[in-house]
Amino acid sequence: MGLSSKNEAQKELFTESYDYTLPPELIASEPADPKESARLMVIDRKTGQITHTVFKEILSFIPKGCGVIYNDTKVIKARLFGKKASGGRVELLINKELYTGRFNVLIRGRVQAGSSLIFDDRLRAEVIELCEDGSRVVTFFDMKEGPLGFEALLPHLERLGHMPLPPYIGRADTKEDETRYQPVFAKNEGAVAAPTASLHFGDALFAQMCERFETLPVTLHVGAGTFKPVEAETITAHPMHSEYYQIPAKTAKMIDSDKEILAIGTTVTRTVEFYARTAKQSGACDLFLHPGNPPLRVNRLLTNFHLPKSTLIMLVASFLGLEETIKVYNEAIEKRYRFYSYGDAMLIL
Repeated sequence: MGLSSKNEAQKELFTESYDYTLPPELIASEPADPKESARLMVIDRKTGQITHTVFKEILSFIPKGCGVIYNDTKVIKARLFGKKASGGRVELLINKELYTGRFNVLIRGRVQAGSSLIFDDRLRAEVIELCEDGSRVVTFFDMKEGPLGFEALLPHLERLGHMPLPPYIGRADTKEDETRYQPVFAKNEGAVAAPTASLHFGDALFAQMCERFETLPVTLHVGAGTFKPVEAETITAHPMHSEYYQIPAKTAKMIDSDKEILAIGTTVTRTVEFYARTAKQSGACDLFLHPGNPPLRVNRLLTNFHLPKSTLIMLVASFLGLEETIKVYNEAIEKRYRFYSYGDAMLIL
């Protein structure tokens, strides 16, 4: 896993410590079918025991009295294919709305400020700004209705857009991905990547969890920045992306209590931990959790297996520590677990 001879505390700060080599065939290009048949690795931090099971058994591992928090964001069809006024092809991925009528996007294809992008006879975009990080700021407009805010843009995305599957899946999206790359409890539109730990729940299993445990939502609209690798030599030098979040009053009350909490995914963990530090129920979450900044409130975590050198594997290490994270990932590779968005899951207790 690319480890140096530095002591453990120093290793935890170096990006290179979070690298590993994954056999390409372990990258899941399709979800398990049925989804609850995905494999589940359960890690007990108190005993160090690792249990290998299947996801449909997850409820038997969650301690009684534990509260569960999930992310009810809904993935939008954020990928658009079009052309420049000059005729060249472009691919656009919406990241987030900056403020009414202006959107931060990623564009594949060379564009300049002032470039017009054509998606069909109704939908157009204009490039307003080229950002230093490689992203772009655009405005969208309907040739009949004029400028478009987020809500007015959604019908156009539903009509023309594609599900924003991560590039490592290595294929174009299909009609099936419209439901498979979407949690069953998705409600509030705005994410451009799925909160992947949620994808393992079918309707029946989620209903059973709600019956057995107090289960409440937060909303964090996952942005494209979630896939951005950490490129700085030390993880603390990484500029963390921000994402809009909102926490309902009932969920905030649970967080404020002494009830133990299981977070369904890294997005929930970041949201809960940001609230625990700021007491703000909505805003922009830019919290970076890692071994030097561990969780204060979340007791247990359900998550997938993440990209090397990503903020997500560093978040896992904030629960397990670097050494144990390396051990767990090595075991997952040895046991042929499936990785990334459509892959298998781990439950950290």
